[in-house]
Amino acid sequence: MGRNTASVQSKDTAVKNPAVKTDLKEVKTGKPSRAEAEEAIRTLLRWAGDDPAREGLRGTPDRVVRAYEEWFAGYDVDPVDLLKRTFEETEGYDEMVVLRDIRFESHCEHHMAAIIGKAHIAYLPERRVVGISKLARLVEVYGKRLQIQEKMTSQIANTLHDVLQPKGVAVVIEAAHQCMTTRGVHKAGVTMVTSRMLGAFRDDQATRREFLAIIGNPTSGASGD
Repeated sequence: MGRNTASVQSKDTAVKNPAVKTDLKEVKTGKPSRAEAEEAIRTLLRWAGDDPAREGLRGTPDRVVRAYEEWFAGYDVDPVDLLKRTFEETEGYDEMVVLRDIRFESHCEHHMAAIIGKAHIAYLPERRVVGISKLARLVEVYGKRLQIQEKMTSQIANTLHDVLQPKGVAVVIEAAHQCMTTRGVHKAGVTMVTSRMLGAFRDDQATRREFLAIIGNPTSGASGD
């Protein structure tokens, strides 16, 4: 009887306490609980040589976990679903659509250091176009994950190409990586440029040149195309 009572009380607590309910869901999916994540931050603070119990650090584990929820929110969004709503009433428009200087913040998967930069996206519509805010959101979804810039460039271009099926897609990303500006070689002011060209942007030099001219013709040493 005692065991049954305890079981009922446990279920009631999970229903009444959203935090407990969330933890149970996380355990079910294999994701560590919020409490475990906060304890991991305390471990890192102790490893760094500080005391997580001191006044200035007591709230740090909670703040760091909340920051991670924002920095890595891209894992919770399906980029294909994001682009599914398209428009076909374009009055025959078939010229280049370009969105440039899309600022993003990401984190490198090797050191979890910040990557801060901007992306330029272009596509040549076949029949459908997508809202320009969705292009910016596409950059954000892939940016808010652990990344390497080359992979992020390809992911954005490939997703846009697969969903819209346009005549061509071009993506150029310019970014500074704090894993080499704040640690390691400590080379400030260095910008990495990557590109991915598909369809007409890959096959037609004039189309590619027009796109690069529109975005300011970044370093010709771009990689990833």
